Amino acid sequence: MSAANDPLRCGQFDYGDFAAACPPVVRVHHETVVTMDPTRQRLVLVGAAFLIAFILLAGRLLQIVAFERGADQSAADTLPASAPIRAELVDRNGQMLVTNLEVASLYANPREIWDVEETVSKLARIFPALEVTHLRARLSGERQFEWIERDLSPRDRDAVYALGLPGLHFMGEPRRFYVQGRTLAHVLGFVDPDNNGLAGIERKLNDRLASGRETTVALSIDLGVQHALRDELAASMKRFSAIGAAGIVMDANSGEVLGLVSLPDFDPGAPGKADPDALFNRATLGVFEMGSTFKILTTAFALDSGKVTLRSGYDASKPIRAGGFTISDYHSENRWLSVPEIFVHSSNIGSAKMVLDVGVDAHRAFLKKLDLFDRPGLEVAEVGAPLVPSPWREITSMTVAFGHGMAVSPVNLVKAVAAVVNGGHLVEPTLLKYAPGEAVPSRDVISAKTSEQVRTLMREVVTAKEGTGKQANVPGYSVGGKTGTAEKVVNGQYKKNALMSSFVAIFPSTAPRYVVYVVLDEPKGIEATYGFATAGWTAAPTAAHVITRIAPILRVAPVDKPDAPTLAAK
Repeated sequence: MSAANDPLRCGQFDYGDFAAACPPVVRVHHETVVTMDPTRQRLVLVGAAFLIAFILLAGRLLQIVAFERGADQSAADTLPASAPIRAELVDRNGQMLVTNLEVASLYANPREIWDVEETVSKLARIFPALEVTHLRARLSGERQFEWIERDLSPRDRDAVYALGLPGLHFMGEPRRFYVQGRTLAHVLGFVDPDNNGLAGIERKLNDRLASGRETTVALSIDLGVQHALRDELAASMKRFSAIGAAGIVMDANSGEVLGLVSLPDFDPGAPGKADPDALFNRATLGVFEMGSTFKILTTAFALDSGKVTLRSGYDASKPIRAGGFTISDYHSENRWLSVPEIFVHSSNIGSAKMVLDVGVDAHRAFLKKLDLFDRPGLEVAEVGAPLVPSPWREITSMTVAFGHGMAVSPVNLVKAVAAVVNGGHLVEPTLLKYAPGEAVPSRDVISAKTSEQVRTLMREVVTAKEGTGKQANVPGYSVGGKTGTAEKVVNGQYKKNALMSSFVAIFPSTAPRYVVYVVLDEPKGIEATYGFATAGWTAAPTAAHVITRIAPILRVAPVDKPDAPTLAAK
């Protein structure tokens, strides 16, 4: 190569000397040209690709999050509003009766469902009771919230989870749990799926329980008393093949109800499965003629009037015919009877004559003063209104005197009897516990003297040889009481073989603390009762069994003091 054509050599000489022989040279001042390795170049390209992909994914993620937040907000607008946790219920001693548990409920967002047919088909296998056509229509709509199933069992919840279908969601919901099962069914009642009270205390006190202001509400009920009352009523119902039974135990001085039972009963956690008859509360909603238990009120009325004394008496030797009716005695003595004998022998004739002696208008006014024309203000939704004859005639007073022609509920009667035996103070029955020292509203309806006299007569019914309530006697507890047997009215007619046999008891009779009422609906006579199904053979011994069990629970100490001579002996 010639010097003129050698770039290196050409570069060593002045351009002027070799202008023709050397090609032009371009000089790059202070720069370096670098050639990149091919492997490193590929790595850079891959990294750049990943960076671009990341930027694209991040942008999409932000878009999705923004969309779903809007969708969630829209869906939240359609979700059921969460309510305050419903207050728990406890008995007077703090024993839990009703609490709240969280359960899983299934709902769907139709906008998120990919395949409606698949979703409906698979859900129907888990929940066979679902109405498929209706579900398909709902899941094909534009709403963002549709209930599928409430209160799922753990097994059903897991089965839905296993489907893995989009658009199905679970929501935790508080549910009422009735800790004691059926034991207080008619007292507590029940709620609907949205925790709204539908029966019993749950309905009557719905606003209070759902307000969120209280976490616990204490009832007057004593769980031990409630168990004993229910057990004994169930046993007697079975023994006498009765179609139903009811019972009440109430504090005679405060009106606090310690036990209230109606049989048959139901599971308050699943009321939809109950027989309609089981949902009927015989203790508060059932109204019927009370029979001879009303003679407690008749005698109190007569004695308190001052026109009748314990030394008074009436001719009960012949039936009375009045207003197309014949009034006779079930066990007729066919003679003149003193007031104590009228009560102990349960004379209808003597009771009717005693009322007429005092006055028809005064008799009606007395029963009204005892609130027997009105519903009692008990804290359950199911409270029956008395059936009061109108107009009130002379024959009305005569038949009502021995418990026929007027119908009231058991709680109505217990309220009136408590007033008669507690010294004459009318108190309102309540299912809520009074706080220590809290004043009990009351008003006087009879004198303390009359109250004492009636208590003595009630004790006679249980202790006297001729008393109709002998089988209610419980040694050591000074039980007093009165039997009541009434024929049921069916389609406007008395049904002779369908009896309501009841007994109202007080103890201790000298200073009553408790009133106990039991009734058997259509009991049947058995060999041990010589075929009789009347109250003295059925309801009276039931009351005795109840008192035997609850007296120790209520800390009523037995006494060994013998009873004083009976009034009849005096």
